[in-house]
Amino acid sequence: MKRLFDICVSLIGGILCAPLLLIVVPLIRMGSKGNAMFSQKRVGLNKLEFNCYKLRSMKVGTSQVGTHEVSESAVTGIGKFLRVTKIDEFPQLWNVFVGEMSLVGPRPCLATQIELIEEREKRGVFDVLPGITGLSQIEGIDMSDPVRLATLDAEYIASAGFGLDLKILVWTVLGKGSGDRIAK
Repeated sequence: MKRLFDICVSLIGGILCAPLLLIVVPLIRMGSKGNAMFSQKRVGLNKLEFNCYKLRSMKVGTSQVGTHEVSESAVTGIGKFLRVTKIDEFPQLWNVFVGEMSLVGPRPCLATQIELIEEREKRGVFDVLPGITGLSQIEGIDMSDPVRLATLDAEYIASAGFGLDLKILVWTVLGKGSGDRIAK
């Protein structure tokens, strides 16, 4: 049921977001040089790497590290808006549609985040698809605290269900939490 829901929502969401992207993409390009969209290798199901797609919210050349390690000055003017509204995540609907991600699940980490990978491996977090949003994000836990993040990811997996996923999606849309925040 979860996979069917993911396919339907990502398909409908992609169609509904297309007109918005026609506006946002040129704004990104006008605000800073470089492509409006980028992909980044992330660790997903069974620790397999995949290309995670996002709208670029940071300046070209920003280090490929966790957002908690990035300076606020790396974020572009339009990027601040994209991150707050979560519009930068829209391209991940493609990742959901093709089965690399789910709408809800543990956020995928970078392959360089070794401590987080080890903590998640201990707790079986790589046994599920990563998500565009998750319990940790709405609880305000980012990747700067690997043990706490992996523990909450495992708690989500143990209690996951359609009802919880719907709550997390609604809370995300309403702006609850501040996971994936930028360093100050």
